[in-house]
Amino acid sequence: MHEVVEIRSKPLTVEILHNGARVASHVRSRGRGHAVTNNAHHPKSHQAHLEWPPSRMVQWAQKIGPSTAQLFERMMADKPHPEMGYRGCLRVIRLAGKYAQRRMEAAAERAFLTGACRYRSIESILKNSLHRQPLSPSYPPPLPTPPHDNIRGAEYFE
Repeated sequence: MHEVVEIRSKPLTVEILHNGARVASHVRSRGRGHAVTNNAHHPKSHQAHLEWPPSRMVQWAQKIGPSTAQLFERMMADKPHPEMGYRGCLRVIRLAGKYAQRRMEAAAERAFLTGACRYRSIESILKNSLHRQPLSPSYPPPLPTPPHDNIRGAEYFE
């Protein structure tokens, strides 16, 4: 059920009002990327997930394979709170019902190695059969540009 609410941001708190009445108040976080949540404000279906330890997700992923478990650990580590990664992990588990275990593992490995550790990336890897494509080799870093009269370096801007 979606309702229209008003948000009031004050120096120390954030208030949520519904029809003029305050329904929630949170201490305001000044840390960048630092989420402040009240678990009681999550939907009932999400509250049950919050009681799970991250190891539960990793154990489920381990049933698919070690690359998937490694991917799940990364998906949860990339979030301010591991629980914020649960949704993506659960979606990947649902994907495992559509694809063979070997394909899931290959997609998870590719996603991890390329840093594309999100559900949508894994879905795309599987949909486009990218897990079958070899990863492009790492190219050596480019050589520095040789000195030349027509090239301006840092000394030009000093």
